[in-house]
Amino acid sequence: MLELAGLLADAAEAAAAHLKKQVRLRRRTAGSTRRPGAETPMWNACAAALRAELQPYGTKVRLARYLDIPKQRLHDYLTGRSRQPDAELTLRMLHWMAEKRAGRDPSI
Repeated sequence: MLELAGLLADAAEAAAAHLKKQVRLRRRTAGSTRRPGAETPMWNACAAALRAELQPYGTKVRLARYLDIPKQRLHDYLTGRSRQPDAELTLRMLHWMAEKRAGRDPSI
């Protein structure tokens, strides 16, 4: 029984080491832009919540107009995961989501 526990522990350590190699955190140099990914868990949660709010038809267009950005840029932020918005835009997205959940859609 102890041998089995030891083998399982060794297998778990090997799997953890393998995963650590697979998911390398990108090193940022001074002045570089942070990209969405494993090292941005708060943005990932925010983007997931926003995607859930954008399910009804036309909502993404209204949000993009409210933020005064192109719809494609909003797609890059939320779905494409190729860009990350600045602080002001993020706060405006969170404000829009809070107002929409309260029953007041500021983009209308």
